[in-house]
Amino acid sequence: MNRTEQPAPATPVHTCFTLRFSSTPRGARLARRLCSERLDSWGVPYGSDGHDVLSLLVAELTANAVTHGHVAGRDFRVHLLALSAPATSLTVRVEVTDTRGDRLPAPATPDAGLLPTGGRGLLLVESLADRWGCAPRPDGPGKTVWAEYTVDAVAGYRRSGACS
Repeated sequence: MNRTEQPAPATPVHTCFTLRFSSTPRGARLARRLCSERLDSWGVPYGSDGHDVLSLLVAELTANAVTHGHVAGRDFRVHLLALSAPATSLTVRVEVTDTRGDRLPAPATPDAGLLPTGGRGLLLVESLADRWGCAPRPDGPGKTVWAEYTVDAVAGYRRSGACS
């Protein structure tokens, strides 16, 4: 929906989850599974619309990091942040950082003719996320691509510790 270059969240971070993964399809798959588990532990239950959308955002951004941001011998990082205090909703930010800064993401233009089997990941991100964008990596070569999504009515939110 809204694409911006804003690298940092505008609201306070309540809790987060960060891990590095090998820049391989297996690494992307593991990132998706671990983020999915973390979302459930935060009270965004498996099978809910919010969980499904956030899992898809993680899947698309990590697949792009592996496919387009791969640098031999370098990992990618996933940072999952719970941004807003969950009175009735929770905003989750997904950040994926790779080490290839020369290839900045842009959503493909939908082709009305032939239906390609790939190239629509960022179109999905753009249509599902409340906001998304990219920024140069501040601590080295590369970039961070991020997306935010607000989950409504998070009744069982559980803070899992401070963010470092």
